Amino acid sequence: MTLKNILTSSLIALIACNCNNTTKENIEKPDTTEITGTASDTLTKHLKPFKKNLPTIGLLMYSGVLQSEVIATSDVFAKASESGEQLFNVITIAETSQAISTEEGMHFVPDYNFENCPKLDALFVPSAYNMYAQVNNEKIIDFIKAKNQETTYTVSNCAGAQLIGKSGIADGHKIVTWIGGGEQLQKDFPNLLVQDDATVTFVEDGKFSSSNGNLASYISALNLLEKMTNPEHRKFVESYLYLERLQNWKPSN
Repeated sequence: MTLKNILTSSLIALIACNCNNTTKENIEKPDTTEITGTASDTLTKHLKPFKKNLPTIGLLMYSGVLQSEVIATSDVFAKASESGEQLFNVITIAETSQAISTEEGMHFVPDYNFENCPKLDALFVPSAYNMYAQVNNEKIIDFIKAKNQETTYTVSNCAGAQLIGKSGIADGHKIVTWIGGGEQLQKDFPNLLVQDDATVTFVEDGKFSSSNGNLASYISALNLLEKMTNPEHRKFVESYLYLERLQNWKPSN
């Protein structure tokens, strides 16, 4: 092989080596600026930014929570306006930043913990099948008390009423809980005005509102949504959720 051929082969090898290194660097160290700015990127496309000028809806979570009561509220308040405008910050909060396990087995990672939770305009308090651990958790009760001082609205669904009762924030106010749980709730927290859960699905008294929970959590969320926006937006969200079809469904022939 001539000297010219040797030099040519070496140059080709060097170029190939440099190209491979460049490709490797691009793979290992991607341009994060370009990725986060790509409209088609799955994560950033669906990520709703926290906007300080918007009302903030806080969804309390803890291990064993009934996930439908968290999802219902986020379903309602996370919907944009008919023109596509974000109307609320919808955040999840738990005692720590660790993922919690729902009663149904899903794992939810909270956006904030009790220490760094931002100011809330509304707090939704959900339930679990067994509320003993939560009712006896002073950190949860103290968090509800503290946030109630800054919220315009505080909402409980299902047995979340027990946490409201333990906190004492709604003493003297009407409240409803899960179907069959009202009698015990009244015994445990006599200062609450517990409504008949056999006939009452949702009740509102001042800044406090409550529901039987589960899918009835949509009622408490939609009611508050209308108060914080307008009847037209509520109707738009209801149509978006196909609630009419859920209420009036018929089997196909």
